[in-house]
Amino acid sequence: MTAVAALTICESLLLALNDRDILPEHQIVGVLRDAAAAHSNDPGEDGQRELHSAVADLINRIIDGGNSVRRP
Repeated sequence: MTAVAALTICESLLLALNDRDILPEHQIVGVLRDAAAAHSNDPGEDGQRELHSAVADLINRIIDGGNSVRRP
């Protein structure tokens, strides 16, 4: 549950940064893409390859859904 809470907090922070015109949408999407890429490219040496893949998929779904930038 800690990971879900962390993701929710991060998403809320990204929304707040965009709402206050601190970070534009393209930079927020860039942050999310970088995070997804870090998990996608993880070699799995920690034995968590499936977890990293699932995290990358989740972040990509957030990007596709527009949740973190409140796109219509």
